[in-house]
Amino acid sequence: MPFCSNCGAAVEGRYCPQCGTAMDGGAPAGGPPPTVAPAGGLPENTAAALCYLLGLITGIIFLVLEPYSKNKLIRFHAFQSIFLNLAWIVIGWIVGLAFTFAWRLSLLVEMAFLVLWVYMMIQTYQGKKVMLPVIGDLAAKQAG
Repeated sequence: MPFCSNCGAAVEGRYCPQCGTAMDGGAPAGGPPPTVAPAGGLPENTAAALCYLLGLITGIIFLVLEPYSKNKLIRFHAFQSIFLNLAWIVIGWIVGLAFTFAWRLSLLVEMAFLVLWVYMMIQTYQGKKVMLPVIGDLAAKQAG
């Protein structure tokens, strides 16, 4: 399906239904549309990546703020960020208690979560939707 080169909306006819730009065959066929900012807001990929920045805080902020709270992709990433950070807290706490003397294992778990957090921000900013096992399914259900 072609996308409008002006606003990124999906186009089925000769004119963009969003902005009215004439389609002269120059629109790219297939692939995701370029991310565009909603009126007065951040581009979709930027908002989705920012959901991970401060974990619970930014996840909740993007679930509350308009127009982001109505965007299914941003809602998905906000919920996934919240669930990922809750898992990080719970698993870190359990490993910390269980392996008080094995601080290297606790440090390894913390580093794994840190790498996963950075990976999620980068992949999301690049427009890719990464679904984490268990957490991703929960986030998809919550996002609707």
